[in-house]
Amino acid sequence: MPQTLHVERHFTASETVRDIVIGMSDGLTVPFALAAGLSGAVATNHIVVTAGLAEIAAGSIAMGLGGYLAARSDAEHYASEHAREELEIIEKTEEEVAEVERVFEDYGLTAEQIVPIVQALRQRPKAWVEFMMRFELGLEEPDPKRALHSAATIAGAYIAGGLVPLGPYFFLSNPQTGLLVSVLLTLFALTAFGYIKGHFTGTGPLRSGFHTMLIGGLAAAAAFLIARAIS
Repeated sequence: MPQTLHVERHFTASETVRDIVIGMSDGLTVPFALAAGLSGAVATNHIVVTAGLAEIAAGSIAMGLGGYLAARSDAEHYASEHAREELEIIEKTEEEVAEVERVFEDYGLTAEQIVPIVQALRQRPKAWVEFMMRFELGLEEPDPKRALHSAATIAGAYIAGGLVPLGPYFFLSNPQTGLLVSVLLTLFALTAFGYIKGHFTGTGPLRSGFHTMLIGGLAAAAAFLIARAIS
């Protein structure tokens, strides 16, 4: 009988999704709070739009820089731990062997089953180091392009998110009307964003959409109340 190939589909872009979530969630809430706070203090939308665009520019740069530095920190941490493991398998060989044995004991392997695995790793120092990085320290080698990719993704998501609540102020002359439309668009965007995120991550689109709208809406409301109180 012909055999059907078993194809496993796994979502592998979790870091990119995380960056989009970080940038988009802040982009949807912070410019909204600024625009909403200004809506009750100005007569025209010109100031709202100017201040909003300035905030989006500054916020996207700051958020992108934060993502870049975080990714660089992860890469430097991995490189440091990798160098330490390379040294330890030479200078503290027996201690590292004991650590390997404990890892496999946690998986239920017996001493007789572990011995040939340890012997094989001792003959392959590079594989041994990679094994210790992954199973002892729980570290995966980061993509060398991760820092720039993270910065661009977060900044781009922030800009895209920020233009949603600010958009109505471009086309409407009355700040109060702009605020009402901005609220509706922001809630819709949060729901749609959560739905898409849930679809790709497998967490349930409807539930993800509702949770994102609820959490983002509460954050936007809190930011709006604070902005109004200050203004």
